[in-house]
Amino acid sequence: MDGFTPLSATLGGLMIGASAAVFLLLNGRVAGISGILGGLLARPSRETGWRIAFLAGLVLAPLVYAGLGGSLPPVTVATSFPLLVFAGLLVGFGARLGAGCTSGHGVCGIGRGSPRSLVATGTFMAVAIATVFVTRHLLGA
Repeated sequence: MDGFTPLSATLGGLMIGASAAVFLLLNGRVAGISGILGGLLARPSRETGWRIAFLAGLVLAPLVYAGLGGSLPPVTVATSFPLLVFAGLLVGFGARLGAGCTSGHGVCGIGRGSPRSLVATGTFMAVAIATVFVTRHLLGA
């Protein structure tokens, strides 16, 4: 967590919350990434355009930021490719099982006061904490 400051974290959180609120107000949709991607993969519809634009924005925004002179943090992954694939499949399974992901439940659902999202986010966080504890402290990975 190099470069963390309470101000930057607060501003980032406010921007994420505001964008999720504006998206809900203007489109009547929750900005849950797994639901947006799932709807795009499920069937072609009149919603295909905004779904592609939303996901493209997630990928292109940091590239535009870097192109304008911003500095992106280095990304290092100290694990094997098969383990990354397995972890990705587990995350996808969990998002499907939980009927949403951290952005849908954690950002949008809690902001709307959804009890289901509160439970889902608590579960995400508890499992994440337990996973880090087991892998780093018990397995020494």
